[in-house]
Amino acid sequence: MQRTDGVERTVAAFERGEPVLVHDAADREGETDLIYPAGSVTAEAVARMRNDAGGLVCVALSDAVCETFDLPFAQEVIDHPVGADHDLGYDERSSFSLTVNHRDTFTGITDADRSRTITELARAATDPDGVDFAEEFRAPGHVHLLRAAPNLVADREGHTELGLVLAEAADLPPAVVVCEMLDDRSGRALSPADARAYAERNGFAYVEGADVVRQFD
Repeated sequence: MQRTDGVERTVAAFERGEPVLVHDAADREGETDLIYPAGSVTAEAVARMRNDAGGLVCVALSDAVCETFDLPFAQEVIDHPVGADHDLGYDERSSFSLTVNHRDTFTGITDADRSRTITELARAATDPDGVDFAEEFRAPGHVHLLRAAPNLVADREGHTELGLVLAEAADLPPAVVVCEMLDDRSGRALSPADARAYAERNGFAYVEGADVVRQFD
């Protein structure tokens, strides 16, 4: 029987700046995300997400931070018919906001560039009132932003909210990186069993989203 770590161990790992694995729910996306505190993301961490996870590298920000930076939901600002009638099978809406690069990056896609954008987003999230977002970041870019629900898992139980709940519990800025773990063999989401095995091989904490929700809802 493979181990599922407790929420306390997962929060402690987050406090140390370590990545953790969080499975949302079989009846939701059914995906496990590799989640980092945004302020701890190095170029090597971006490489791990590219090579080991394989999903989309996104930075989730709290609703309050997004409100301060005037960051909309992407669906609200897409002036094209593709933005209408967004019927999702796993939730009422998507959390996607803008895509950005930090202005001191070059193309924005390299591991070094993306880690710079991500860590600068974490820094900005520590004092959003003191940051002119448009002066420091440009759009479109190569880091996808996610806007969390105002009351986190009390409103929505996506990886966006689950990761930010862990950051809050670890007394970290409300900025986390989430990246879906994919299976090279099946082309689908990595199974929970394989995600737990990956966590054990690498010494990372793995937790079920339901356990996080029960503790923090």
